[in-house]
Amino acid sequence: MLALTLDAGAHLRDLEPWHADEFAAHVDRIRDHLKPWIPFASRIYDADGARDLLQRFADKRAADTGRFYGLWLDGELSGGTLFKEFDTASGVCEVGVWLAPWATGRGLITRAVTSMIDWAVGERGMHRIEWRTDPRNERSRAAAARLGMTREGVLRSSFVIGDTRFDTEVWAILADEWRGQRTRATMASATASGA
Repeated sequence: MLALTLDAGAHLRDLEPWHADEFAAHVDRIRDHLKPWIPFASRIYDADGARDLLQRFADKRAADTGRFYGLWLDGELSGGTLFKEFDTASGVCEVGVWLAPWATGRGLITRAVTSMIDWAVGERGMHRIEWRTDPRNERSRAAAARLGMTREGVLRSSFVIGDTRFDTEVWAILADEWRGQRTRATMASATASGA
């Protein structure tokens, strides 16, 4: 089980089927905020729907093909991250995120996804980490850029929410790029602290 402290009062941990009531209530609280970007906001209206999604990811975790994490801020579920896809045979995974409006601006997503990529590259040997977003989602695009990802292009009319099709912007970082970036960040931190 994952349990990661991101900040004072902020924790990332597995979001599992037994969290269904809490997850359904969370989606309901921020539905309008999520609906333009996150498909589950249009599908989860009760604990049964939440349990179905969480069980699908529990099954993916058991099969080593995906993972779903919740981000709790001061004890309240306030967002999350996931490996939407995790293909160890090809060495490619896709990261996804969502965050409640009251939890933005603290760097929580950047810290959470940094830890996820560190694990995917360092522990699991993944070669390519993707981030897919709607080109209109400026916050998501900015997060991908902060993580050092490269914008690779747009898949036209490739993503469906409800009955509407949207473009998908693809960002990615390769393992060698990630390791180089982390090494430079460590060296800069050591230099700044006088080590």
